[in-house]
Amino acid sequence: MPRLRERGRAAPAPGGSEPSAVGMTPGAVLEVEDLRVTFRTRLGTVYAVQGISFAVEPGRTLAVIGESGSGKTVSARAIMGLLPRSADVSGSIRFKGEQVVGRSNNEMRDYRGRNVAMVFQNPERSLNPTMRVGYQIAEAITTHEPMDRRQARERTIELLKMVRIPAPEQRFHEYPHQLSGGMRQRVVIAIALACGPEVLIADEATTALDVTTQAQIMDLLLDLQRETGTALLMISHDMSLAAAYSEDVVVMYAGKIVERASARDLFAGVRMPYTQALLDAIPRIDTEPHVLLPVVGGRPPDQSVLRDGCPFAPRCPDVQQDCRDHAPPLRQHEPDRWWACWHPIQGGAAR
Repeated sequence: MPRLRERGRAAPAPGGSEPSAVGMTPGAVLEVEDLRVTFRTRLGTVYAVQGISFAVEPGRTLAVIGESGSGKTVSARAIMGLLPRSADVSGSIRFKGEQVVGRSNNEMRDYRGRNVAMVFQNPERSLNPTMRVGYQIAEAITTHEPMDRRQARERTIELLKMVRIPAPEQRFHEYPHQLSGGMRQRVVIAIALACGPEVLIADEATTALDVTTQAQIMDLLLDLQRETGTALLMISHDMSLAAAYSEDVVVMYAGKIVERASARDLFAGVRMPYTQALLDAIPRIDTEPHVLLPVVGGRPPDQSVLRDGCPFAPRCPDVQQDCRDHAPPLRQHEPDRWWACWHPIQGGAAR
């Protein structure tokens, strides 16, 4: 079982079967309700996100977990307003009670960075290789704040110190290729924090890093969160990261939320077979060298086709006929526990 970090528990949601983000969590800084994202393509419509709801509170971490293609990153980019023109977004995204969906481009430019910021997966693609890193951070600052060059440089040096980059005055003048992968990711974090956003989205922020650097980056994000009170939305396919660094977990599959709980409750006993399959695929130190890791058989469903039944049914080891006939809704079955499964795992602790 993944290691659990001692962190606070989420407050139980009020009564009701399906979770609704708006009004669900008093004091939430970001609320997403019935978010739907479709893409228009030459081959038809792709239903990438199909009605998800969640809320993020200040100073807390919500992990959104799922394999590639589950809709995690599309949801995050919808929150940031960074989807292409071929995307149709509906539902509600509220920042501190104010609607984000439908804002103009100018309004979204002011919203990004100042209110909500994003740490992208690949720092090599996030940074301009032809610009010194200090100027890239300063550019993020002056986009939103009226500062002269000297003030922007001083603020940039402060940010480099905040993300624990040694010799920040020297690093200010270096190019991305002169920094290690971990240092580049710290620069990306500094850019995201430049204007003090209240929500930080980390989209697979540690995937390209080695295990030691990965832990350093996650510890840095949590330390910064404690210092600033920022809400952290962590997008990942890594269940171990969710167990170690989040308080609340949302599991996505085929554009839908299939399980949701506090991290402690989820890893004490999962209910959705898909969540258990993700856990089973985590490498364990006590596994014999010749034993192959379990994998989730089959392939994710084609998101351009809407079918009856549970989307996980073709890959589920416990599938029954009612699973193929009708899709189970996401319902609250226990305090602070939601899942979408007709035949959930009962009474078993997460392995």
